[in-house]
Amino acid sequence: MVSTAIMFFTDSHCHIDFIEFDDNLNNLLQKCKKSNIHRIIVPGITAKSWPRLLKTCQLHPCLYPCLGLHPWWINKASQSDLDTLENNLHQHKLLALGEIGIDGGIEDIDKQTHFFDQQLELANQFNLPVLIHHRKSHHLIVPILKQKQQQQGGVIHAFSGNYQQAKAYIDLGYKLGIGGTITYERAKKTREAIQKIPVESILLETYAPAMPISGHQGEHNSPLMLLPIFEHLCQLRVEKPVNLAEQIENNIEQLFFLNESNTLT
Repeated sequence: MVSTAIMFFTDSHCHIDFIEFDDNLNNLLQKCKKSNIHRIIVPGITAKSWPRLLKTCQLHPCLYPCLGLHPWWINKASQSDLDTLENNLHQHKLLALGEIGIDGGIEDIDKQTHFFDQQLELANQFNLPVLIHHRKSHHLIVPILKQKQQQQGGVIHAFSGNYQQAKAYIDLGYKLGIGGTITYERAKKTREAIQKIPVESILLETYAPAMPISGHQGEHNSPLMLLPIFEHLCQLRVEKPVNLAEQIENNIEQLFFLNESNTLT
């Protein structure tokens, strides 16, 4: 087991504002603090859920809010939601715009693509990185990102592709969110990809309460699972654990906190 006593970690994608965490949020965040998980980035998914997310993050300084329209709920989204998003970007200092993207497993790709495109434009307008959801959609997302050329880049959240797909995003300046997928032996192509990519392209995430790690199927995921995910990452990488953890924190700083306009006050 890797000793993480002197390391610090950031969960780069955790829906900790979801109701699954309501009963024990304070206790959970205390456990995260004791485990040196000192920051949690919280993506938004629908306009209706943004006020709750913002309030949750305001109550807990270790939580950093992002707002976006997730493709799973785009069928219910409207132009007014984009207007509300823009208003929120004016009113609040946010870490990133997201969670946005295209999901090839659900209907209405045209509407998903339109909202993805519009949100990428907003991210550029406000000089923010983006948190990108993908599923069966690399072939749709990569051409759009090539065309848009986001100023601040972003994260390909819950990356589960192969090396060629990873390289396509990295060549465009994006980092990869590495989570529970690498804890499954069957995810051979993704595990092989993570062995080969530059360490400067890696972020850690749990995607809690979704995507439980291997051995915890059927359970709600938790930001505390960031540590076993890190242990699996250490098994795939050649860097010493302490150096790996430090570099991943540097990656977080570079993407989210380097630009003063992205830093929360």
